[in-house]
Amino acid sequence: MMMKNIHSYWAYLALAILIFAVVNAIVGLFQKKQFTDKDLRIGLFALIVSHIQLLIGLGWYFMSPWYKALKENGSEVMGDKGARLLAVEHPIIMVLAIVLITMGWSKHKKKIVSGAKFKTFAIFYGIALLLILSRIPWSNWF
Repeated sequence: MMMKNIHSYWAYLALAILIFAVVNAIVGLFQKKQFTDKDLRIGLFALIVSHIQLLIGLGWYFMSPWYKALKENGSEVMGDKGARLLAVEHPIIMVLAIVLITMGWSKHKKKIVSGAKFKTFAIFYGIALLLILSRIPWSNWF
């Protein structure tokens, strides 16, 4: 249960930092700002916090009742919308989102122009943010 609490509370931090990184990238792109060390650190911090959240989440997932239920009776879990969200959709989409964040970080390093760096963060981190928001189990958050 402690793992679940850590995963839940760290999620607030991860989500806030990712939103901040996406907004920072969009503002930097549209205002044609110079990409500075501050922007680099915001993107890096979002990457690090997201990866930590993934590790905590994977640890919790393999201890969770949803994983056990999926192993024991997968068809029943797949037939229940709430159980499917927690056992299948949430973990898969979150891993995909972290992959996109990682790709965005990697691709931004190859860009030379500030606008291209901001655009890369805005696209990859932004899509990851939308995916994350689409599969957060909101009923468990409030």
